[in-house]
Amino acid sequence: MILALAGGVGGAKLAAGLSAVLPPEQLAIVVNTGDDFEHLGLRISPDIDTVTYTLAGIANRELGWGIAGESWAFMDQLAKLGGESWFRLGDRDLATHVERTRRLAAGESLTTITAALAGAHGIAHRIVPMADDPAPTIVHSDEGALAFQDYFVRRQCAPKLTGLALAPHVRPSTAFAALIDDPALEGVIVCPSNPYLSIDPILALDGVRERLKARGVPIIAVSPIIAGKAVKGPAAKIMAELGVPVSSAGIADHYRGWIDGLVIDESDRAAVDEIRDMRLLVTPTLMRDDADRHALAEAVIGWVQQWHLAGANPISAPKA
Repeated sequence: MILALAGGVGGAKLAAGLSAVLPPEQLAIVVNTGDDFEHLGLRISPDIDTVTYTLAGIANRELGWGIAGESWAFMDQLAKLGGESWFRLGDRDLATHVERTRRLAAGESLTTITAALAGAHGIAHRIVPMADDPAPTIVHSDEGALAFQDYFVRRQCAPKLTGLALAPHVRPSTAFAALIDDPALEGVIVCPSNPYLSIDPILALDGVRERLKARGVPIIAVSPIIAGKAVKGPAAKIMAELGVPVSSAGIADHYRGWIDGLVIDESDRAAVDEIRDMRLLVTPTLMRDDADRHALAEAVIGWVQQWHLAGANPISAPKA
C-alpha cells in the first residue's frame, strides 16, 4: 500500500496519476487541512476538494481549482448585495460546502464526510483528511499574523512571509493514524505540493513525522520546483523570502533527514552534484496532461518497488 501526502493542485495531479495506476486497496491519499476555514457560515476544505474534483475528472484545469464548466450566479448576487465575494464559490462547488457543513453539524467526522463525498463522485480510492479537528495554518508576515486564506486568496500571497504557525498538538485523524500503522504500508510518496503550506502542516501533526519515519519504508518526495520555478503557486516566492535556494537542492534541504529519496525534473539534472546525501531519481515531472501524470506516477511507484527488491536501507541507497 502506498501512502501519498498531498495538498493543492500539484499534489492533486500526482494523486490522480497514482490512482490511475494503483487499485484502490493499494493507495491512500492523505490531504492537508491546514487551509480549511469557515466562510459565509460554511466549512471550506480547499485542498480536499481539489483532490476530490481532480480524481473525479471534473476539476477546472484552467484555474487549477473548482469545477470545470462552473457558473457563478451565487457569487454575482452576493457581490451585488454587498457580501464578501473575495473567496469565489461556484454554484456547483457551493453544494459541496453546504453538504459538508450540514453533516459536520449533525456530528459526522470530516473523515466520514470526505469519504462519502468522494464516493458520490464515483471515487473508489481513499481520500483522507490529515485531521478531523481544526488545524489552522497561520502565516506570519511583514504585515503581522494572517489567517491562511487571508494571505493566500484575499491578499494573493503579496505580504512577505516570515514564518508559519502550524498545529503540532492536533492529532492526526483516526484514519490517517491507522494508515501510518498499517502493516501493508510499502512506501510514502510526498506529492509535489508546496512544502511549507501543504506538506509541513501534515508533518507537524502530533507524532506524524516521527511515526512515518519509524516505519522504515522508503519516503520519497517529488520536487515542486522545476528549473528554478514553481509550476503553480507561491512556493518559489516563499523559498526566496525565507532565504532558501529556489531549486531542487533547496527542496532537498527542506526535507533532509526525513525523506530517503527525491524525484527531480530532467531540467535539474545538475542538482545531482549538489545533493549528495540522498538518492535521486531524474525523470520528467511536469504534468501537462493525463499521460504525464500517469508516467510520473509509474516512475515513482517503480522506484519504490526497486527499493524493496534491492532490500536496501533507503537512506543509504546509491543515487539513481
